[in-house]
Amino acid sequence: MTTRLRADALDTIASRAAVPVYDRRGLSAGIVHFGVGNFHRAHQAVYLDDLFNKGRDHDWAIVGAGVLPADGAMRGRLAEQDFLTTVVEQEADRSTARVTGAMIDYLRTEDRTAIIDRLADPAVRIVSLTITEGGYFIDPASGAFDPEHPDIVADGTAPDAPRTVFGLIAAGLKRRKAEGTLPFTVMSCDNIPHNGTVTRSALTGLAELSDPGLAAWIGEAVAFPNGMVDRITPATGDRERQICAEEYGIEDACPVFCEGFKQWVLEDDFPAGRPALEEAGVQFVPDVTPYEHMKIRILNGGHAMIGYPAGLMDIHFVHEAMEHPLIRAFLQKVEEEEIIPIVPPVPDTDLGDYYRLIDARFANPKIGDTVRRLCLDGSNRQPKFIVPSIHDRLKRGGGITGLALESALWCRYCFGTTENGKEIAPNDPAWDRLRAQALKARDDPLAWLEMEDIYGGVAQADVFRKAFAGALAALWRDGTEKVLACYLEDRL
Repeated sequence: MTTRLRADALDTIASRAAVPVYDRRGLSAGIVHFGVGNFHRAHQAVYLDDLFNKGRDHDWAIVGAGVLPADGAMRGRLAEQDFLTTVVEQEADRSTARVTGAMIDYLRTEDRTAIIDRLADPAVRIVSLTITEGGYFIDPASGAFDPEHPDIVADGTAPDAPRTVFGLIAAGLKRRKAEGTLPFTVMSCDNIPHNGTVTRSALTGLAELSDPGLAAWIGEAVAFPNGMVDRITPATGDRERQICAEEYGIEDACPVFCEGFKQWVLEDDFPAGRPALEEAGVQFVPDVTPYEHMKIRILNGGHAMIGYPAGLMDIHFVHEAMEHPLIRAFLQKVEEEEIIPIVPPVPDTDLGDYYRLIDARFANPKIGDTVRRLCLDGSNRQPKFIVPSIHDRLKRGGGITGLALESALWCRYCFGTTENGKEIAPNDPAWDRLRAQALKARDDPLAWLEMEDIYGGVAQADVFRKAFAGALAALWRDGTEKVLACYLEDRL
């Protein structure tokens, strides 16, 4: 028998899963969060739930917000269950479930006035974001803000009727400036190098289009701490809902499944105050850069290393990809020979141990992470997770054979068919463009590198061009498995 998740059912659910020990009626909002997806609910919301369970900082509850149709759909599902979420942590040898209650409201996507009013509320002292790597209106290669994006142009022309997250945040800050209210801290929780700096650039760049004075004030008065976040969190589907119901007796329309591991490293720059997240395991540091490099290049770059060959071989789950000896060995060789040697030292961290932890996390058979998720949105991820490693290797005169092969595998994936001839459904916002370039690249491999907004200067490096062209030609001639074997034997 299952119990539908809602506040008045927590006493019943407590016999099957951990539930909040605090009285949610005593919570008040201190954070507005844009982008209430699975990762946010498995990460930031869990840290806050842990803190609230300690009896601390109950004035830092979350209010959700968003601008996309998917945000509205999520709001509807969560509202029906009193903004509660079942979080199922899965490791190879154990699984546990908990219900988190850190979110107390979710503003309606269509009600922009209500969102701005909440942003102007002095009680709100942090605005956080998980809007994906592609949501920051930046040029993929340069990392610079793109003021010519149609949505940005629209918000610059009509700032009082914003359609983007940054337009809403700017409008809220404009109100606070006019009313003499201390500005909130803007905290990105996305996997972007220097995510706070990128967020500052996007927000001030947008404000500059309509109100240079506001832009200058935001640049001077608003804090944008950089942070590194980590927790493998796959998408939710029927499989996850069924497990939640059958194993824990909880009927949750949108449960979150994740690994047990989680990490959050933050620069401590919160002039308006912050919850005592260090008591829940968050690490506060003066400079998050070393942790960013480590995670983005080793873990996120590693995802790409296994995702594209596995996708071409019609492998569905990530742990199944890690069971393939060629894929796992490819990951290890590129990490150890090309990526880890150029990752700067990280305080109190052995990078070899960190990689071994990543390897074990990828191989977790319980998590149910999919290869398709790893392959998603390469046009935004490759410039952040792979291309910087290529750039640094070239700068040092190091080999880039494995990184070039990863790029060739991505190109081959974007051709749109697996090696068995199965069609690959569109898996990138720029899929049409990527597929067109991949079609051209079958006969002219260097056509792929014409996308200089993705590859930047490395597209002109003769060493990379030659390695990429050779790898792509070999993939078409010999197939993925044979090419991986050649690479592992240093014959590519």
